[in-house]
This record gives sequence, C-alpha cells and structure tokens, in this order.
Amino acid sequence: MKLKPLFDKVVVKEIEEKESVRGGIILPNSAQEKKEIAEVIAVGEGGVIDGKEVKMIVKVGDKVLYSKYAGSQFKVEDKEVTIIRQSDILAIVE
Repeated sequence: MKLKPLFDKVVVKEIEEKESVRGGIILPNSAQEKKEIAEVIAVGEGGVIDGKEVKMIVKVGDKVLYSKYAGSQFKVEDKEVTIIRQSDILAIVE
C-alpha cells in the first residue's frame, strides 16, 4: 500500500539506531525514548491551508528533525510511520 498524504502532511519513518549502554547491553526499541529524527517517505502537495498558501519544502528521502510530541503514529504494512505537518519539522538534517 502506498500512502499519499494530503495538503501539508508529511509521512516519516524513524531512523532505527541500535543503542547500547556500558557493558554491551542492547536496548530494544520499546525501551528507548522516541527519536525525533526520521526519513521522509511521502509528502503532500501543499496548497491553501487556513487561508494561507503552503509550499512544500521537504521531499522524499530527506532526513528531518521534528517536534517530540508532533504527529500521529500508524502501523502500515508492518512498518511504524508518523504523519506530521510540515510546520512540525524543525530542520532538514544534511
């Protein structure tokens, strides 16, 4: 299934990193704090939102830093994704 976000929405997927603590213990994702860095996998078309023209700046493949409590999480085809507004994106990571 392919997702096509509407208006100023962006679909992102967390970039998975294995983290370990001293002693070599690897923490599972469920025990780690939510990461705020993700890869953009789909982008809406923008348009007029609340009377203002919104131009989409991010594109598929960008790595972005977004607000910690932003968006809604969904499971699509066994993948965890988050749908956020472009305005919740704080920076593009280069």
